[in-house]
Amino acid sequence: MTHHVAKLVFWGVRGSTPTLERDTWRYGGNTPCLELTAPDGTHFILDCGTGMRMLGNRWTRSHGINGIAAHILVTHYHWDHIQGIPFFNPFFQSQNRFHFYSFQSKYLGPDSLRQVLEAQLASPYFPVDVNMMTAGREFHEINGGDKWLVNGTQISCAWLNHPQGCLGYRIETAGGSVVYATDNEPGVLQNDQNLRQLAQGADVLIYDSQYSPEQLASERKGWGHSSWLEGVKIARDAKVRNLILFHHDPDSLDKVVDGFLSAARQEFPATWAATEGMSITMSERGVNVEMRETRVGQRRRLRFTAVVSGQSEDGKNFEEKATVRDISLQGAYLCLNNRPKLQSAIRVVIEAAGDPATSSVLSLRGTVVHFDAGREKTQNGVGVVFIDDTDPARPHD
Repeated sequence: MTHHVAKLVFWGVRGSTPTLERDTWRYGGNTPCLELTAPDGTHFILDCGTGMRMLGNRWTRSHGINGIAAHILVTHYHWDHIQGIPFFNPFFQSQNRFHFYSFQSKYLGPDSLRQVLEAQLASPYFPVDVNMMTAGREFHEINGGDKWLVNGTQISCAWLNHPQGCLGYRIETAGGSVVYATDNEPGVLQNDQNLRQLAQGADVLIYDSQYSPEQLASERKGWGHSSWLEGVKIARDAKVRNLILFHHDPDSLDKVVDGFLSAARQEFPATWAATEGMSITMSERGVNVEMRETRVGQRRRLRFTAVVSGQSEDGKNFEEKATVRDISLQGAYLCLNNRPKLQSAIRVVIEAAGDPATSSVLSLRGTVVHFDAGREKTQNGVGVVFIDDTDPARPHD
């Protein structure tokens, strides 16, 4: 049997402006850009934030002198969704061809998208002239409610509630369906209905979760964004299979996003927090989420035991003695009998050797970022990234 597999990769997940702070590196600091490859190999790009630079570098390395063709869906014209355009290498290579899709802005008039692209390279804001962009470019003006086909993949769009306008997209591939609904504030009845209709039965809903419910109800009301709680409500109403929290606030540290994810999973277990390098594959077999290779620090291969506690994929708490295979200052590779849920919190407690009369305990909090088959047939290999833990280490019985 032939399986139709579509793959989605997150290259930028941050909203408003890029971040470089140490406490935001785990989820990532680049602004929105996603890559979707349909089962037939057709390439789509969702938004052109700073994450687009890394995607362009990847494509340049993998395609070489062979031409690239892609369809670029732009939700709206705010800087964080277009600022990667001048740094996307494939735009400057004549063998490539791109189709751009977005709406006519009432502030720009006809040919809005072309104007926006060219303005990104206008003097005196950028040193390279737009004429250096030698790739073929075609611009398609669309409107909320439109539907069209690209090589058998159906795309539809709907208006969202965001200052100066914004479109949400649904992409139906032979492998599965993705709804991309970033930059949306709930509360406008027609837009709320449009979004639920757009998301109905989707395999993956990527949704604006920039603020906490409390922020959305008070000091951030009217700013054009949403919360994890609103995402959960839409996912339930539309019978979505997987919810992805997206467009993280630049002032939200990793531990804040951790909190949003934990709260959302209490209400809708199939929730994930968008992370740079995260990929999602969709096929007849279902949806699979994988994280990027995160641990690039110097490792020390070793073998010792630790007590590990966390939550398994079926939602049950577990605790077991495990083998630590290697460790770095950033994380560890564990061999477990249990299979903890991806992006779930985990505790690793190590008893350090010392004075025989006393013992010292090292208690580390982490998050699960990787699975493999493990080095023992009956065990799971689990990659963990350690995260800041302000709680004092506690002894473990």
